[in-house]
Amino acid sequence: MKTQSYNPSPLEVDFANALHILQKEIEKHLQGNKVTDVESNLQRDNPMVKFNLVDKDGDPHEIVVRIIQIPDKF
Repeated sequence: MKTQSYNPSPLEVDFANALHILQKEIEKHLQGNKVTDVESNLQRDNPMVKFNLVDKDGDPHEIVVRIIQIPDKF
């Protein structure tokens, strides 16, 4: 299916939602870091998911993932 809109595209929004939903699965692969909160902004041109983490020492960290779909090459 050809993408009709890229700002944001439905695939970008779905991908960002998937990251949000899978936060506990992602946490299992973060070597002792705990996910304390996840924020999503799906209305942006490029949807964003921000993960707030706490490491083994109790220090807070933030990881921001921005979703960018490359234009279709048909």
